[in-house]
Amino acid sequence: MYSFLGGLVILILGYCIYGAIVDKIFAPDDRKTPCVEHPDGVDFMPISAGRAFLIQLLNIAGLGPIFGALSGAIWGPQVYLWIVFGTILAGAVHDYLVGMLSMRNDGASVSEITGKYLGGFMLQVMRLFSVVLLVMVGVVFMVGPAGLLARLFVQGTGAVSGGASAATELWGYGVKDWTKILTIVILVYYFLATLLPIDKVIGKIYPLFGLCLIFMALGIGGMTVYNHIQGTKPMIELWEGLYNMHPDAANQPIWPLMFITVACGAISGFHATQSPLMARCLTSERQGRFVFYGAMVAEGIIALIWASAGIAFYNTGIGGDLTKFTTEALYQIKGGNPNSVYEISIGLLGPIGSILAILGVVACPITSGDTAFRSARLTIADWFKIDQKGFAPRLILAFPLLAAGYFISLADYSIVWRYFSWSNQTLAMIALWAGAVYLCRNVGAGKGFIAAIPATFMSAVSVTYFCIAPECYLMLDRTLAYGIGIGVAILFFAIYYIRVYSPEAGK
Repeated sequence: MYSFLGGLVILILGYCIYGAIVDKIFAPDDRKTPCVEHPDGVDFMPISAGRAFLIQLLNIAGLGPIFGALSGAIWGPQVYLWIVFGTILAGAVHDYLVGMLSMRNDGASVSEITGKYLGGFMLQVMRLFSVVLLVMVGVVFMVGPAGLLARLFVQGTGAVSGGASAATELWGYGVKDWTKILTIVILVYYFLATLLPIDKVIGKIYPLFGLCLIFMALGIGGMTVYNHIQGTKPMIELWEGLYNMHPDAANQPIWPLMFITVACGAISGFHATQSPLMARCLTSERQGRFVFYGAMVAEGIIALIWASAGIAFYNTGIGGDLTKFTTEALYQIKGGNPNSVYEISIGLLGPIGSILAILGVVACPITSGDTAFRSARLTIADWFKIDQKGFAPRLILAFPLLAAGYFISLADYSIVWRYFSWSNQTLAMIALWAGAVYLCRNVGAGKGFIAAIPATFMSAVSVTYFCIAPECYLMLDRTLAYGIGIGVAILFFAIYYIRVYSPEAGK
């Protein structure tokens, strides 16, 4: 419990202290923001800081801080360290820099920002990379909530009513049937949210989703602490499990697998595609720290809650002794997925409370999935200079994106998630390097290190994972993969130091 509470305190202090340092380095000023300079009634629309924070949080808080945190918890409580310090030093810095740079570049998407500061080649790479990632995000955040809602409709109905038949089907449909039906329903919602002005759908329903999200976090976190105090489901402290607790530890090393698995709970390249949405809507640069840095810290808190809840809830103990922790049960249920979220919610909050909690969980991916497709549309629009004021141009871009998303949703969900996780962290790495270059060249030579250091770390993570992950097909020897990953990270940092930081770089 002390590790969990300490993590919450550090996250809050991180926003107050390190967030203020990052904001001071960037130095927001009183220049006109994109929505003030040229509002278009669709994407560039003034929004208050409070609403923008809520929308930003719901945009970025997809399945990553829930499914990813639960899956990362299989390795044990050291996941707390990555969630807390990854959020403060990497994830929040990443989100803030992309959002602020977008504001200073007329609301440009992350691919255009990357191209400006890293060159034409990286511009083309990021254009293609970000669109592919966004479509995969839309798929992950379409199938995931559909499966969870299906569980709620079918088995949740049985739990509330006590009816045995309702636990297996509802109106003649089972969980798989409802998953397919709800996937199509969510896809239709995504279609509308992608096409309509940002304040027509997103701005109207997000406050309700926000309340569900807050209830979910408070409910799950509060009951986890309560059960620890009662001794029924004790929470594991960091110092009690500071080793690889994964049941298949020999084949599942913490580095780099845990850092990729947690994804959005610490740092996420997907957020780089979302921050420009609110960058187009803020009326002052001085709102950036609260909206961009603050929303990521809030997401870190959500991830910490679910990681702590997962470890405690699925600890069955060894030989009946609950003080001897194991993550075997969490491993057997395959970490974060609709089944584990459903079991934790109903187990901690009961049938009625679990409905509200699950709706909060569902709100995260749905409100991220719709803006994923919206961001993909805007990225392509920026790419080909297609004006988005008219309905027809938006329809021409949105329809093929959503159609592609539907067909990808028919593939194995676990495979899509793995590709999403790696591409997600790789995009974050590239965005951080772009931020480092901007700070070094436009603010001060040493200032770029607040982005260059986490960028170097994420370079090592992404390259190492690419070398050993089965889905990437290289599957190199682990020692060789570690060497390649660290070597490439050092090479990237050396290039940055020589080409950007060095006094000779500008000559």
